Amino acid sequence: MKLSLRFIVPLLVVLFLIALSITPLVDTLTFHWFTRDLDLRGKLISNAVHDSLARRLALGEKSKIVSLLTKITLDDRLMAAGYCSSDGILQYKTELFPKEIKCLNPEFEIKPSKVMKLKSGDIHITKNLLMVKDRLLGHIFLIHDMSFIEKRSQETKWYVRIFFILLGIIISILTVMIAQWSWRGWIGAMRTLLTGEGIFKPSFEMTSSEVKPLVKDLRALIKELQTNQRIRDESLISWTPKVLKEILNKELSGDEIIIVSNREPYIHNRTKEGNIEVQHPASGLVTALEPVMKTCSGTWIAHGNGNADREFVDEKNHLKVPLDDPKYILRRVWLTKEEEEGYYYGFSNEGLWPLCHIAHTRPTFRSQDWEQYVRVNKKFSEVVLSEVKSKDPIILIQDYHFALLPKLIRDKLPDAIIITFWHIPWPNPEAFGICPWKEEILEGLLGSTIVGFHIQFHCNNFIETIDRFLECRIDKEHSTISFLEKMTAVKAYPISIEWPPHWLDLQKPIQECCHKIRSLNGLSNKTLVGLGIERLDYTKGIIERFLAVERLLEQHPEWLGKFSFIQIAAPSRSRIETYRHLQEDVKKASERINKKFNSSQNPPIILKIEHHEPSQIFEYYRGSDLCFVNSLHDGMNLVAKEFISARNDEQGVLILSHFTGASRELPEAIIVNPYDIDESADALHAALSMHPFEQRERMRSMRSYVQEYNVFRWAGRMLIDASRVRQRNRILQRLATMAIRRGEKEFWKANIDEALFHSSRTSKT
Repeated sequence: MKLSLRFIVPLLVVLFLIALSITPLVDTLTFHWFTRDLDLRGKLISNAVHDSLARRLALGEKSKIVSLLTKITLDDRLMAAGYCSSDGILQYKTELFPKEIKCLNPEFEIKPSKVMKLKSGDIHITKNLLMVKDRLLGHIFLIHDMSFIEKRSQETKWYVRIFFILLGIIISILTVMIAQWSWRGWIGAMRTLLTGEGIFKPSFEMTSSEVKPLVKDLRALIKELQTNQRIRDESLISWTPKVLKEILNKELSGDEIIIVSNREPYIHNRTKEGNIEVQHPASGLVTALEPVMKTCSGTWIAHGNGNADREFVDEKNHLKVPLDDPKYILRRVWLTKEEEEGYYYGFSNEGLWPLCHIAHTRPTFRSQDWEQYVRVNKKFSEVVLSEVKSKDPIILIQDYHFALLPKLIRDKLPDAIIITFWHIPWPNPEAFGICPWKEEILEGLLGSTIVGFHIQFHCNNFIETIDRFLECRIDKEHSTISFLEKMTAVKAYPISIEWPPHWLDLQKPIQECCHKIRSLNGLSNKTLVGLGIERLDYTKGIIERFLAVERLLEQHPEWLGKFSFIQIAAPSRSRIETYRHLQEDVKKASERINKKFNSSQNPPIILKIEHHEPSQIFEYYRGSDLCFVNSLHDGMNLVAKEFISARNDEQGVLILSHFTGASRELPEAIIVNPYDIDESADALHAALSMHPFEQRERMRSMRSYVQEYNVFRWAGRMLIDASRVRQRNRILQRLATMAIRRGEKEFWKANIDEALFHSSRTSKT
């Protein structure tokens, strides 16, 4: 009882002090709550009288206008109302309208509401637009008396203090009850924890002498789980390269990180003139991963497909990149022409790519392509094994080109942490069942420690596919799969971009970018510009986009000559017949539409089928009025996020297909069904007509999201998960070793699967 009182008295004192100290916070919160309510109230009142006031202004009914303004001020809190013309003249007002309020106030251009202090007390002012057919007539001013807020604030503070008093009484009672009833039970529970009972099921008995070597490991495991939970709960972390590096230095200190991808971040090509050109490929994968590698260092293994790539590597096929400020090693892998044709152009892009994308292109599967796919995956596995310097590296395998690689590496490096990230959608089981080698692909992927997708929907499809075609144990609640005594977690990691993008460092001001891109494309400075940027691929909806521009000009001919759409399409996979036909169809569609709306001024569509460096792309982002992303099916789509990151002026409109992963994260964009041409045309018209204030509100919200959920957060989550799995596995290995030494090898082997499942759930909890 004395111990309880020693706890209760300080607790009551602390709660009392907290109740007193939060008074300023209550005042502030109350003030902000009511201010937002008054903002909303002002908008509602303005909307209610909008049409009536506009009609009476048009008829010049001065007495009725004053009567209308007076009538709406009969509300107890609404002190006064007034109307200012578009040129800033106060034409009508009620009797109590303050003299201190001026129609032309720069503060209202930034925020259409404010609080002003008068001798008689505080007032709240809202300035609302009066628009008729997109023409600004003037502004409605509404002034609210804020004296009621102080009274409400006093009441709120009283309720808060009562709450803390009751909270203290309840906690005191519970503390006494727990202290009296549970002391012995608590001691018993701690003894059970330290003896290891109940950690795994079925449990086995140990004597006190056997427990001693395990106590340290068990305590370390508990501490690690708490640390990981703390890191996950730090949602307010501002994820930057520095923060990512600090966390990884702590969580993965000394660990080796390797990335494997088909596409390399730097390509050396020799031009026809004999000059060397270094290209940064137009790839969302490269855009996302390179900032991570610059932060974490390590080795990036990729296919070297530039015609001058061999000239710039050392004897180990290594190249330090970036070229101007090396941060990590690029290891280039060479493929024969037959291997590239079968593995990349054949099985990967004529088979898996259309299989996973719902773009109505039939996948083609050939046995000779599959043979090359297997051969190249084995070649990459040999390169990975030659590059690793430890028995348990962290290996990040990227995309559908390497579905077999996780198992190949796992067979040779059983202690490696392998994260496979699938950058494209995963289809439903019925669609995936088309693939003749579906079992081999699924077994290959289950060699991963973690399989990652952009969104949970794709995770669910993957788990259902595994359930349909393989005999395994699946825990859908925790998204884990046990196959051949190996555990694989399936998780969603929405990919993002670097924030802020380093490509913005040397960018010119927005106005200069606007002028430059119009000048480069022969457009007048007053022309509104729409933008589409992607690889030339049938999943991107380029032709559907052109049809939407055509429909826009049919429905709204007022945009003809005033709006041009610039389509930048980087050539891609031109060896594949489908892509060659697509390029021809895209050209024909743009030519037909330009001919149909033959204008002496600005053409409706400007098609640029050529590679552009990221710095040029960001110039187009900054100089355009809208960006149209209407993919027919996409895992995420980073073009949408890049456009948002480039618009630090908080202007511009994003039109986004709801078949992209990004549409789940950016609802402030104009979301469209790309197959609905009329809906897409209406979206273009809405974007071109959107008021700058609405553009700012939408863009500000999207920029805030992309800033917080950037690529460093994406990478940090995956690597911290890898760290957690590694820590768990190391402890399980120690426990297994000790069990084997005690002659319990068969018992441990029989229960390892249960132990892994329990450990996975404990970590997640």
